[in-house]
Amino acid sequence: MTYGALEMTAYLTAFTTTIPAFEFIWSHRNPFPQTPSSATTLSFLLIFFGQWAYRWIQQELGDKDPMRSSRQFLLFVVLCVLIFPLWLKKDYVHFHPIDMLMYDATLHHNKYLETVGSTSSLAEAVNGYTQRYNRNPPPGFDVWFEYAKNRSVLIVDEYDQIYHDLLPFRAISPADLRRQTWEMVSNPWNEISGITIRDGEAKVQENVLPTHRWMLEGVAVLINSFAQHLPDMDLAFNLNDESRVAVPYEQIKSLREQGRAQDKSGSSSWSNDRAGGWLPIPETERTETVFRDNSWRNSFRAFGSIGCPPSSFARTSPHISSQSHICSSCVAPHSLGQFVGNWSDAADICHQPDIAHLHGFYLSPAAFKTSYQLMPVFSQSKPHAYNDILYPSAWNYMDKVVYAPTNPQGTPGQEVYHAGFPDLPFEEKENILFWRGATSEGVSSDSGAWRGMARQRLVHMANNLTNHPHDAVTVLLPSPADHSKYQYQTIPGAQVKKLGLQTDIAIVDFIARCGGKDCTDQSQEFNLVSPTDFQAHWRYRFLFDLDGAGFSGRFLPFLYSHSLPFKTALFREWYDSRLTAWLHFVPQDIRLHDVWSSLAYFAGVNGTMFGHKIWWKPHLKEAEMIAEAGRDWAAKVLRKEDMECYFFRLLLEWARLSDDNRDELGFVL
Repeated sequence: MTYGALEMTAYLTAFTTTIPAFEFIWSHRNPFPQTPSSATTLSFLLIFFGQWAYRWIQQELGDKDPMRSSRQFLLFVVLCVLIFPLWLKKDYVHFHPIDMLMYDATLHHNKYLETVGSTSSLAEAVNGYTQRYNRNPPPGFDVWFEYAKNRSVLIVDEYDQIYHDLLPFRAISPADLRRQTWEMVSNPWNEISGITIRDGEAKVQENVLPTHRWMLEGVAVLINSFAQHLPDMDLAFNLNDESRVAVPYEQIKSLREQGRAQDKSGSSSWSNDRAGGWLPIPETERTETVFRDNSWRNSFRAFGSIGCPPSSFARTSPHISSQSHICSSCVAPHSLGQFVGNWSDAADICHQPDIAHLHGFYLSPAAFKTSYQLMPVFSQSKPHAYNDILYPSAWNYMDKVVYAPTNPQGTPGQEVYHAGFPDLPFEEKENILFWRGATSEGVSSDSGAWRGMARQRLVHMANNLTNHPHDAVTVLLPSPADHSKYQYQTIPGAQVKKLGLQTDIAIVDFIARCGGKDCTDQSQEFNLVSPTDFQAHWRYRFLFDLDGAGFSGRFLPFLYSHSLPFKTALFREWYDSRLTAWLHFVPQDIRLHDVWSSLAYFAGVNGTMFGHKIWWKPHLKEAEMIAEAGRDWAAKVLRKEDMECYFFRLLLEWARLSDDNRDELGFVL
């Protein structure tokens, strides 16, 4: 009654805008992305003068008494005092984020070791399973436990990925799961093929595509290492790199809730005549399918983000495109300044709608046949919000890419050695960030989609930097004024190599998966090189790893080496929870804006910038510590024996899930 609605709105707008802004000015300690002081100051002045102009109009209309000039001046002085710290801070960072992230990573890993336990007896394992998953273990758990112990498997208790992958399938009856499996593998168009387990032996079904038969045969070899302990069942495997099952958020949430409500168990063993519940492949190919072909089209809105909550940024602001500028609101939730602070959250696309234009899987996938309906598809990897069932890839198990230097230095199970490619001690390696790969992330045919793909962006960033504003890079370096502090400094792209940072990053052979003008443009953009022997990687201290159309099959060999892996990934695999970023590898944001700063920290700086000499001692001890910690940990939890143990446990759970009497099944002492 005292103030009008318009006047109250004006006051509240000024108040709610300035208070959090003042809080940011006085408290922020990690000024990234950079905000020019002039722009921030101008915004406050605009708010002040906007409020002043509104009151002046009221006075002219006779609605308000004139405000004395002295009071107006006093308010202006108070505003200037409040924003003065903005000019004093000069965007200093008082500690390097990587130091903090490495420290936090050690704490996180120690807590993880407490959750996986040091189970030494079957009774402890059964009790741990019951407490963690609120049900009895599946039949055959005692055999699995003995199998794990005989292979010195370290992680016995923590298999949360299996639980989360299979939970929504509890809402589907066993008969329907078996029918869905049969329907998928009976239609070759689906590009899904099956493996049949009968009488303790896994066999590839006859209608598998010839080009992918090696993959299913590799999976069968893996399964046959423990198949004698399994009941009869069928499995449907995705033959493509891309994921296949994208269930809308509301549906998958309901299915998970139903799964938890029906998550029952007993003490019975497998049902009799399980083989009779699985139908044979029909002589006539099926044509019906629930899968939709969305190849060569942007898939983010139609499939990628539908698994996110309706209130998420990906659903409410789906049109954000950030190929040229960083979407700060997309980066902040998983970052500490410029660096990835939470590797798990970095994979969550629900707060990152800009990823729709930053990876080939979303921009233009090569082979993308996807279902909105929950289907039991086993895949090697998947992005966030997809519902495929993860399993250890035959690519790694069958050594399609293998760590086999001249001097394996006790690496277990290596029988093939490559002459002339030793894995030298870390200090003797070349101080270079190295990557070789193909343009296999997605298809770009007269669409320009290649410009957003991570692999092409990495090569452009390393080799084709120019003075164009879009190619300017921000690097965290010691402050010129105070070497005990750090400062984000924006450098023209053409000048960044003058810091002494060395990279050897290139595309091999030819431009793949392109069409029309996009082939020509990429050929002009990139200097193609001849393929190098994979074992040549060990010459370099820093190895970069990126996704292709799916997961990267090179990451595990990188971990086994004495080199330090830098990794950016959209896809996640069966072992992700076992690794700790900043302790076992160096995580990189998919936007790649942190690559130069990460390399500067570990490799050191020795060059010039803006005409001044700049030198920063390399953090080689820290780099070697991460490289060796990743190598040692991988040798304990990412061996072939660990792949077998994970898959064995997964198939015991799948066998229970597809059994008509699943609510009565379980193992008890």
